[in-house]
Order: sequence, then structure tokens, then C-alpha cells
Amino acid sequence: MKSKLQTRLNRLTATEIVAAIGAGETTCEAVTRACLDRIAERESDVQAWEYIDPDQALAEAKARDRSGKRGPLFGVPFNAKDIIDTSDMPTTYGSPIYDGFRPRADAACVAQSRKAGGVLLGKAVTVEFAFRHPSRTRNPLDLMRTAGGSSSGSAASVADFMVPLSLGSQGTSSTVKPASYCGVFGYRPTWGELRYAGVKEGSASFDTLGLFARSIDDIALHRDVLIDSEPVPVPKNASPPRIAFCRTPFWALLETATQRLLEGAAESLRKAGAHVSDLALPEEFDDVSDARGLMSGYEFRLNYTWEIEHHWDKLSETLRNGRIKDGEGCTYEHYVDARAVVENARVLMTRLLESYDVVLAACATGEAPVGFSTTGSSKPALIWTSMHLPQLSMPVFKGASGLPVGALVVGKRSRDRELFAHARWIYDHLR
Repeated sequence: MKSKLQTRLNRLTATEIVAAIGAGETTCEAVTRACLDRIAERESDVQAWEYIDPDQALAEAKARDRSGKRGPLFGVPFNAKDIIDTSDMPTTYGSPIYDGFRPRADAACVAQSRKAGGVLLGKAVTVEFAFRHPSRTRNPLDLMRTAGGSSSGSAASVADFMVPLSLGSQGTSSTVKPASYCGVFGYRPTWGELRYAGVKEGSASFDTLGLFARSIDDIALHRDVLIDSEPVPVPKNASPPRIAFCRTPFWALLETATQRLLEGAAESLRKAGAHVSDLALPEEFDDVSDARGLMSGYEFRLNYTWEIEHHWDKLSETLRNGRIKDGEGCTYEHYVDARAVVENARVLMTRLLESYDVVLAACATGEAPVGFSTTGSSKPALIWTSMHLPQLSMPVFKGASGLPVGALVVGKRSRDRELFAHARWIYDHLR
């Protein structure tokens, strides 16, 4: 008879897996088999995987067990969004243009995760070139709803206990929104702090990696691996933070229920001892959305010149009439002007946040939308991504249908570890 631990290996967090293997309670192979069993059970419904080879994954796990070489992610299964290169698996970037394409090297984030002992199970479904065209992935909590985008397979696979960790990306809200919809933690780091080599670039001015997990500790652990730093536990005794509650210019897009959840959270945190005050963004932020759209469209169009010139017929109408069209309408002079708008807003944001530790805001308009014609609005997180600020989506709310709605905690630039500590305090008082 299997022990209680053996029957729930796929439900362990990464931190728990490392501890259990280190204590001799299980093996890399056993954990990998448990995750593969879960995938076999659920993948036909959830459709989170673009590529998976169970034999290859088991071979890698067995090799870990034999080697005895430990690392901070030793024996932890993970997957990578299919815009992230892998040397031994196809990478299709969510496009038929790249069917069967195999890069020659792992992206830096995959190589670092493997070096730390992680076991790469496969590739998670993404939308086309990480833009808006919906993918086939279903929300594991309600199969009639979207998992969000563009890191749809990443969020769904972590939420459904297929893997404890996933590497995604974010250009606007591609990590924090699907994390909100699927009820997991989604982390978008300070721009530029996690290496992006080997990831298909959309807009370098905004793109970052994104991390998915089922605990704050796992997010912090994976980040430390990716910055090649000795893992530092997230403090459990942080002082009540100074919180700026911000409604942003997109507050009206939120469902009324989501507005009430966030306002109620701000009040609850105030009663729990946090210093909470409203932060109203000045008019300089009103033009950030349009400026960001020009910048990302301009950069995307240039990055995808080869695909546009040689494979126009294989690009979706969503992409042709969206980001590519935006880029065609933006001259270099317009691009420079737009960049100045965003950069000026970043300077102002730094001053606005001097008196706070973190911002409490929305990461999605509400519960995951029913149907698969859209991945949901990306606007709620747009300001924070444009400002290059670290963000953590936390599963603390339930919407009217009983499905998750995340709260977004935003930190200061390059203060990501502090963000985790403050987020833990907030999570402990809201969950």
C-alpha cells in the first residue's frame, strides 16, 4: 500500500518536493511519475501541453536519482511556455510557421532550472507568439472557461497539479492574469532582472519571464535559482506594510464584484494593522496605455519581419489586425515620443511610491470569462508592467461563480524579495 505521501506527490509544492527527496521519503522518479499520471488523467480535458514525452521525462528523473548531485530544485518537475527554447524538445512559439522546430540550445531560464536539479517534463501551450489569439487550453477549474493568456498552459498545468512550477512570460499581463483565472501564484519580476536569452521576443521594452507556482515560497525559490543566488526563505514575521490602494485608469473595466472584493481587502488589511491609503495616479498616466501600444507594436513588427515577409498566410487575423497593424502605423519618431511618455511616467511612479512598500491593485477584471473567443482583458495590469515594476498575483478571492479572482501586489523596482515578504503578510491576512 502506498504511503500518504506517495499518493499525493503531484500535489506537493516544489519546496516540499525538495525536502521530501532530501529526507529520503521519495525519489525524483516517483515525483515525476505522479505528475505524469496526473497529466495522463487530465490532459484530454485541460489541454495544457504543447509537447510532452513521458519516457524522456522519466529518463531525466532517473538520471537525477543516480547522479546524487543535488541542487535547490532537485527532483522538481517543471514545464516551459512554448516561446521558450529547449534543445531536446520542439519549440513552436504557438505558430504553425514553426511546426517541428527544434532549437540547438536551452533558453537560459531552462538551463538554469535544469542545472539546479529541475526535471523538465515538456512545453506548455501558449497563444500565437504570446499575443492575443486564443489557445485551446481550458481552465481546469471550469472547462467551459478560458485559462487566460498568453501563458495559458503554464497557469493551467500548475493549477491542475500537473507540475509545481512553470516558466512563462509577460509583456502586459500574460502571467498575472492567467494566474488569477486559474487560482495560482503568478510572478512578473522587475524588468531586466531575469535573463531572457532563448525566449522569443515580442517587445523588449516590456517583456519579462513569468513564474507560476502554488506558493510564495516556490516563487521565491525559483527566482533565486534564476538569478543564481543561494535561496533565501521568505520571512514569516514581516511587519505590517504600507500599502497604496490604486484604482488605475482602468478601474471601470473591472466587474463590480471585483471592485468590491478589492475595496473590502483594503479595509480588511487596514483593520489588521497595515497602513493603507488610496493612491490616485495623476494625468501623466492617462497616455501610458496608448504609448505602450505604439512601442510594443513597433518593436513587434520589426522583430517579426521574417515571419511577415515569408509566412503572412500563416499568421492569425488577430495578430495581423492587432499588434502588426499597430506597428505599421508607428514611425520611429512616434516610437521615440511614445517612449518618452512611458519613461517620464516611470520617473513619476518612483516618486509616488516613496511613502509605500507595495501597491494593492487588480490583475484581472474578474473571474475567467466563459468561452474561448478571448483570453480576457489585459488592461488591469498594464500600468504596472509598463512601469517595469515587480508584480505578484495571489489567489485570495472567489467570484460570484466560486472561481478564483486574484489580488495583485506590486513592489518597487529591484525590490522583489521585499515584495515577497509584504505579499506573504497580505496573503496571510486575506486568504
